[in-house]
Amino acid sequence: MTSPSSFTYFIADLHLSADRGDINQCLFEFLKKQAPKADALYVLGDLFEVWIGDDEQNSFTLSIAAAFKALSGKGTPVYFIHGNRDFLIRQKFAEQAGFTILPEQKVIDLYGQPTLIMHGDELCTQDVDYQKFRKTARSWWWPKIMLSLPLSIRRKLAKKARATSKNKQAKLTMEIMDVTQAAVIASMQEHRVQRLVHGHTHRPAIHGFELSGQSAERIVLGDWYEQGSVLKISATQTELTTMSL
Repeated sequence: MTSPSSFTYFIADLHLSADRGDINQCLFEFLKKQAPKADALYVLGDLFEVWIGDDEQNSFTLSIAAAFKALSGKGTPVYFIHGNRDFLIRQKFAEQAGFTILPEQKVIDLYGQPTLIMHGDELCTQDVDYQKFRKTARSWWWPKIMLSLPLSIRRKLAKKARATSKNKQAKLTMEIMDVTQAAVIASMQEHRVQRLVHGHTHRPAIHGFELSGQSAERIVLGDWYEQGSVLKISATQTELTTMSL
């Protein structure tokens, strides 16, 4: 039986990096003080600004892993779905961080309501070039080739890729970078759900609409560039909250 005080947390798009100590500290405080009270914590992608492989071991990555490990050690399970920045995270880091890697699209039972969770980049179907890259990057061979390269080369490639991505994004309209309703409906119908939770677009909101003659909702998580952003769902309430960096 679900306790009246039971709830689950969702976060995404933290874009953690060694040079954003304010974001890192906000996360540490959240994991230490708030997250232990939850039934579970789901991280829906882009935990890191960039991830070039689990063999990139340094004080920054180890500190993040230790913070998540401490949370799971207290009894709060942590689940992770890859984003477009950190899809090279593998089992080694997952074990260090104490979290479970889920498929890119997963239906979970949230207090009696089936809910589809994902990062959300696959819903941005108007960005044709990105979808082509996404298909290649998620293939079986591309990650294998990338992870076989020396770390020094991967760092250079990642830096170049980020610069290219920023230049491209500056030229795209917000509509192209947002999800399309057709893709949202198709995914929700495929999984037979009336609620979807995702990140990626950095546009936190709760969108209500009609799907198959019934009320449905799409919940978008916020990013952590200027504040911490958390979604809290219980059996009776859905709340998007923020924390100061």
